[in-house]
Amino acid sequence: MTITQLITHSGGFHADELLSSVILTHLFPDATLIRSRDADVITPGPGKIIYDVGRAYDAEAGIFDHHQRPVPLREDEQPYSSFGLIWKHFGHDYLRAVNVPEADVDRVHLSFDKGFVLPVDLLDNGAIEPSVAGPLAGMTLPTLLESLKPTFDDRGAGADDQAFMAALPVARAFVEAAIRNRAAKYRAETLVTEAIAQAGEGRILELPMGMPFRAAVEKTGADHLLFVINPRENGDRVDWALTTIRKGGDTFEARADLPGAWAGLNGADLAAVTGVEGAVFCHNALFIAVANSRDGIVNMAQQAVAAAEAAGI
Repeated sequence: MTITQLITHSGGFHADELLSSVILTHLFPDATLIRSRDADVITPGPGKIIYDVGRAYDAEAGIFDHHQRPVPLREDEQPYSSFGLIWKHFGHDYLRAVNVPEADVDRVHLSFDKGFVLPVDLLDNGAIEPSVAGPLAGMTLPTLLESLKPTFDDRGAGADDQAFMAALPVARAFVEAAIRNRAAKYRAETLVTEAIAQAGEGRILELPMGMPFRAAVEKTGADHLLFVINPRENGDRVDWALTTIRKGGDTFEARADLPGAWAGLNGADLAAVTGVEGAVFCHNALFIAVANSRDGIVNMAQQAVAAAEAAGI
């Protein structure tokens, strides 16, 4: 069936139908996006996808609302918003449409659902309070997207619809970036896993470029690794970076810091301490250092390993 109408409610908007519209307008670019509460318009029919309005959830009929009772629930009994319902039924097709490799579609779908869609669903249903974000409560994505609504005294003709359409590309940018980064994470995982195998029992992991590496390090159980080195472009030259490996995703604590004597040093001062000609800098927090050659960064990495092992790490 050809989809000709994408229908959501008129008036003020929330993140869930805005983000749903991102998915649907990409999949059905020739369909007309309609914002209405007119009973005839929001009644299911051929060529229609209706979402966040209509007080029914019937995928076969093409209606995806969550305001009715009982509210649609996930298998774990957490509530769906319209975004969750649209993602459940159209997310896989969306990922294929944005060229996520087929081998990664299922896990990108699940990751995006848990880390991006579910928080929107919970907040929209009042299942979590905005205050759970603490001082950042005003900076969450749903709050920022909804800040694009017209102000209370902007009641010009079509103000809500105009604001909705202006907010749509903003929402699209966040969805596309989140998908792009998740897909890249899984591409990186493959490369890092191969590099871990090449490193063997060594304590230094060499990568062909900067990329997310901690997930693969943890997944493979490579607890012996302490530091990562990789080339990185710096204008018209290539430097090499030496970085630490964090103990987990919820901490900045590293398995081992770089040597304390390097902290905050640059250029000749760092070269004098390390004995490495071409040493560029070391961050004050001892989580990254840079040299202008692979040989130099390998030397520094070996020194860092020796210092860590001397400290009993």
